Amino acid sequence: MSGTAFSQLPLSPAQLQNLESLGYLAMTAIQQAALPLALTGTDLIAQAKTGSGKTATFALPMLSKINPRDFGTQALILCPTRELAAQVAAEIRRLTRHLQNIKVVTLVGGQSIGPQIGSLEHGAHIVVGTPGRIKDHLRKQTLSLARVETLVFDEADRMLEMGFMDDIVAIADATPNSRQTLLFSATYPEDIQRLSARFTRNAQEVREATTENKPLIEEKFYLCQGGRKREALWKILTHHAPSSVVIFCNTKEATRELGAYLQNRNVEALSLHGDMEQRDRDQVLIQFRQQSCRILVATDVAARGLDIDDLPAVINYDLPRQPEQYVHRIGRTGRAGRRGLSVSVVGESERFRLDIIGDYKNETLELSSIDSLPGNKDTLAPSPFTSLCISGGRKNKVRPGDILGALTSAGGISGKAVGKIEITEFAAYVAVERDQAGQALQQLRQGTIKGRKFKVRAL
Repeated sequence: MSGTAFSQLPLSPAQLQNLESLGYLAMTAIQQAALPLALTGTDLIAQAKTGSGKTATFALPMLSKINPRDFGTQALILCPTRELAAQVAAEIRRLTRHLQNIKVVTLVGGQSIGPQIGSLEHGAHIVVGTPGRIKDHLRKQTLSLARVETLVFDEADRMLEMGFMDDIVAIADATPNSRQTLLFSATYPEDIQRLSARFTRNAQEVREATTENKPLIEEKFYLCQGGRKREALWKILTHHAPSSVVIFCNTKEATRELGAYLQNRNVEALSLHGDMEQRDRDQVLIQFRQQSCRILVATDVAARGLDIDDLPAVINYDLPRQPEQYVHRIGRTGRAGRRGLSVSVVGESERFRLDIIGDYKNETLELSSIDSLPGNKDTLAPSPFTSLCISGGRKNKVRPGDILGALTSAGGISGKAVGKIEITEFAAYVAVERDQAGQALQQLRQGTIKGRKFKVRAL
């Protein structure tokens, strides 16, 4: 293909118009390499990282085959985590705006299976889920994959790392042999080769061009004496002052303790770890995406599936135990040609890990003393937004435009003060500029959305 415009693809005019309205102006490297093949029905093995535009890469061929009048499950996307499944489903819903009555159902663990069964009783064109919960539905016979035309493995390497191989085999065996299989993986180890050999037919391999969207990540390493890591972190936060940042810890306990320490210093920091209820995890991620919380303290496992397009910085409060984890952590910043910052706090006992990371990257990593950083401010700037939670979601037919209209009507707040809006099954979340959040809360409580009263609270 001579260019990167989506109009060069055999897509419907309605889909092209929808892509343009969503800001899909030009194809990424993986889209340009994979879409022409995938749209012909060819099986694909694609090596692509998070943030490379891979969701649209598998969604567009899948949607081109969907029959809206057939409510049988026609496409299945397997994801390693609940968070990633939710993000993929949300993006697919955006990509289907030009189609009428396309039902996308998310099936993941950590949630009651009863409502999921009820939702499936009314049919689902597209199912996005985690292997464990999909297998649960197959066992209960509440999900049929007999009419699946497209099977997608998203982040297949991580699914194998998490031990989902047996579940994946059982799920794939429940789909027709005539299906199209699209396998996406950031790495290509032997396990992925075996998986692709088993589940694909005459698959074409495509890879991202390594020169496009190369991360522009500035890496800094600061050495601190034992017992001074929190002091070092505070100095890093106040000196670099990132607009938003993920701080990585190696354990759930460290995550909780560091989150509490920052909150005691009047910093809007939220923790994300594996012991949290799914509803609480979802709300934390929404607040972070909506910029009503600037700092997220997380473990590696809890942060899986966290996909923030424009994350300015990451901080390694603990150096990871494996060098691959370090590369994965810092890869969350500096995406799509933007500059990113990675800062690591290195205790005396962690210096050997820094050497291992340097050997893995084949680089000499420069270590500075934390005392070389100037200044130590007492406060951090507050988050620009406050998130409001509305007790009505997709099940109540609530759409972003309904919420925006309710906020701005009848002399309400300015539309410029409204940030991101996210709709889930049973709730909606809207970000409002901090100084107008009180007025917005009152406006929503006193007014109606789609002619109905909903409970509203600030998170």
